[in-house]
Amino acid sequence: MNLFLALAEVTMRGLLGRRRTILLLLLAGVPVIVALLGRLGGARLDDAVVPILELAVRTVLPLTALVFGTSALGSELEDGTAVYLLAKPVPRWLIVAAKVFVAGTLAAALTVGSTILTGLLVGGADPASLATTFAFAIAMLLSSFAYAALFVALSLVTSRALIVGLIYTLIWEGVLAGILEGTRAFSVREATLSVTQALAPERAGVGADLDASTALLLLAVVALGSLALTTVRLRSWEVRGAD
Repeated sequence: MNLFLALAEVTMRGLLGRRRTILLLLLAGVPVIVALLGRLGGARLDDAVVPILELAVRTVLPLTALVFGTSALGSELEDGTAVYLLAKPVPRWLIVAAKVFVAGTLAAALTVGSTILTGLLVGGADPASLATTFAFAIAMLLSSFAYAALFVALSLVTSRALIVGLIYTLIWEGVLAGILEGTRAFSVREATLSVTQALAPERAGVGADLDASTALLLLAVVALGSLALTTVRLRSWEVRGAD
């Protein structure tokens, strides 16, 4: 446990660079700013909770997790500092678990916090709006770790993880999932919306095609499969480095 906490602390210090943190705070603040401008402009926001929070699911969540996930381990491998960690008798699965935990926690902190603040600005104390807001928050909490695990794994599969991750979030989830219904069963974004739909009031109008059990299964498979793949790849990387 102490070793896990030490790995997590080192990872968090590495991820919370000033420039990266400022940029991601600005990204997470986009839905909040949209809601705030609507309030200040006197616009009617009664039915705007779902559209604005879906904006967070489609942009803020995947991009935040992408930056944290690809940097958690990939940056250390690229600059060579990971050698000092891999040279020690530390279980590789523990390293991976710590990296994913920190990346997922940071992504969740930004996105869930942004979601709750946005929902409160848009819907106020309306019970239905609050229920919808917290449905989005819970779904995004779960998906933060699925996305983080996926992008940490991606950073070991390719040196262009950031670009490949952008292609996945913008092209696969953003374009193809809207055209080809079959691709939605392999979309973390669609799973997020499906979990939200299951938790939110029926009249909230969250649109999703997967049932809740399938969505939760997809998130679990992505998270656990990515953890396993990253562990295997990290062991292979160690062998190549030793050669």
